[in-house]
Amino acid sequence: MKPLLKITALIGVVFILSFTAIINKTNDWLIDNTVYEAQVFNKGKDVVLTNGLITRKIRMTPNAATVEFKNDVTGETMLRSIKPEAEVTIDGITYAVGGLTGLKEHGYLKNEWIDNLEADENAFQFKDYTDKPIDRKIKWSKNKEFNLATKAYATGREIVLEFRHKSPHLKKIKVFVHYEIYNGAPLISKWITIENNSSKSIKINGFKNEILAFPEPENPVDKPEQWMRPNIHVESDYAFGGFSASSANHTIFYEKDPEYTSQVNYNLEIPCLLESKLQVGPDRILQPNESFESFHTYELLLDGTDRERNSLSKRKMYRLLAPWTTENPIFMHLTSTDSTEVVSAIDQCKETGYEMVILSFGSGLNMEDTTAVNIRKFKNLTDYAHSKGIKLGGYSLFSSRKISNEVDVIDKNTGQPGGAKFGNAPCLATEWGHSYLEKLKYFIDQTGFDVLEHDGPYPGDFCASTTHKYHKGYEDSQWEQWKMITDFYHWLKEKRIYLNAPDFYYLKGSNKCGIGYREVNWSLPREQQIILGRQNIYDGTWDKTPSMGWIFVPLTEYHGGGKEATIEPLNKHLDSYEAHMVQNYGAGVQAAYRGVRLYDTEKTKELVVDQINHYKKYREILNSDIIHIRRPNGRSWDGFMHANPNISEKGFLMLFNPTNTTIDEVIKVPLYYTGITEEAIISEKGKKKGKKYQLNRKYEVELEVKIPANSYTWFVIK
Repeated sequence: MKPLLKITALIGVVFILSFTAIINKTNDWLIDNTVYEAQVFNKGKDVVLTNGLITRKIRMTPNAATVEFKNDVTGETMLRSIKPEAEVTIDGITYAVGGLTGLKEHGYLKNEWIDNLEADENAFQFKDYTDKPIDRKIKWSKNKEFNLATKAYATGREIVLEFRHKSPHLKKIKVFVHYEIYNGAPLISKWITIENNSSKSIKINGFKNEILAFPEPENPVDKPEQWMRPNIHVESDYAFGGFSASSANHTIFYEKDPEYTSQVNYNLEIPCLLESKLQVGPDRILQPNESFESFHTYELLLDGTDRERNSLSKRKMYRLLAPWTTENPIFMHLTSTDSTEVVSAIDQCKETGYEMVILSFGSGLNMEDTTAVNIRKFKNLTDYAHSKGIKLGGYSLFSSRKISNEVDVIDKNTGQPGGAKFGNAPCLATEWGHSYLEKLKYFIDQTGFDVLEHDGPYPGDFCASTTHKYHKGYEDSQWEQWKMITDFYHWLKEKRIYLNAPDFYYLKGSNKCGIGYREVNWSLPREQQIILGRQNIYDGTWDKTPSMGWIFVPLTEYHGGGKEATIEPLNKHLDSYEAHMVQNYGAGVQAAYRGVRLYDTEKTKELVVDQINHYKKYREILNSDIIHIRRPNGRSWDGFMHANPNISEKGFLMLFNPTNTTIDEVIKVPLYYTGITEEAIISEKGKKKGKKYQLNRKYEVELEVKIPANSYTWFVIK
């Protein structure tokens, strides 16, 4: 343990001076974040976490409490009042963890008030803290296969605050509050752990691992139609049941603050108290010498209201926290498990430059069949794929199916199966659910599969059964199922298994989720699919990097639509096939090219090879973040641009013309996030000699473009 508040004055001065220097630098962390290194140091009665972009200051006496949370880029302070560091409910009684009392005003906070505050004698009291480098959370090893990660895990500093309670029955219960501050981003994470060092079991009914009193960003006297939120993005790794952080959120709540009686809202209803907590549970029994760890909350401070900049900040956060999401293999979705057809598809992938075959839904793959015959068949196919340098894996469905009354989720209101997110669904915390995960592990181990496409991963269902083996009842059912599925996903990452899951499990090991589309739209005529698909890409890359989302191409029929909706026969629809590949690979977004083959003639093969070679040539910039130029509307040109200041190709601009006439005009291209400041060299369609352009003071260039009717063009920017 580090001695409380022990640090020399000289070291304190050095830290303060070094961080003053960093804060005064003009480096934009979205372009160059290398100078922003995380540090933890003591300053008087406080421990300070800072990296030049964000500062969190925790007063350590008479109890620990956050007294400053500041955006160092804008100077904005994110606190108006002081709250406990956490809350825990043990054996039905709720206790504050840390915190200071005595404030008479909760609309603003003056520094001189803090020294006069007192500890809540009923709260857990701060004892000491430790400071150490961040440890990796998931044992994923970075390699050169299909990914652009610069590191295998996020780096920075972690501090752990220890709290104890004076009550005799809690004397041997320790609560630890963990903070991580990261190198290179205005980002902090927080979670709690609880240790039971007593001789009796305790029940953790609930907890809050973050409580922050934010200043309100508006002053509505009456209740507005929609409340404004503070300039911060908050999410946790307890996320499921959605394709986005907001739709998968189950922990981040903006509540009313009853202490804030000086607010302008007449009914004191401003939701200006952020709490990170479970809606129900975990209702976890903690045995003697056992410990419990909460989910992790991530807090990203934003420095403006510009949509592109704020979404870029989130994308940088995912690249930092979940570097496995930068893996982006080129794959096809094969609709057959016939050995001859699988071998043929593997051969076509090898010949065209594809890197992975996923045995799709409807292919006949059953990974729950662990018989020797089934294992042998798919091991032989995997061995053949590996001999050709191709990865092989497949699809398994968990949710949205009925197993039995004994296994399925029980509805709390009816006491009967049903009421799940997808109607009927199995409960993972059953003997069947445990066996299901073990069968998948066995199948993957024995066959050598490289990929799991896990459809209907645990979507957040509660289960009211009291007879299931791995949960006690309704209150602990969600938590226990989440723990089971995320432990499985961690296992997959340790095994280097690529994971597609139509759900927001990125922070727990998922590589890719759907980019966001309506499945039946792939039964529409081909021409509509192309523009709608480009809209899906444009919209789906605001809060996802290109590699985080998949899209779809129905080589064969999917959700109906007949011959007007499919690319097959491929050689008859080369224009549509090319259009899909151009916009998908041009965006760096992989698609489920779903069918039985990638080509049917030499001409088709040439088209596929050309597109894959082009993508691989520019892979690094095409997998870089997208700057949104103009959304597709069918009436004029649309486009997007990749930007990466850290490589030689700083930008890659894609422009599309969905009209029947050539478009010839001058457009403004925003180059700020390319890192180019004065002069850009821009070449069209890979021409060796580019033209020089001077940037204006908005970091734009005016570019004359000619886009053929119903076609596209592209530019490389250096």
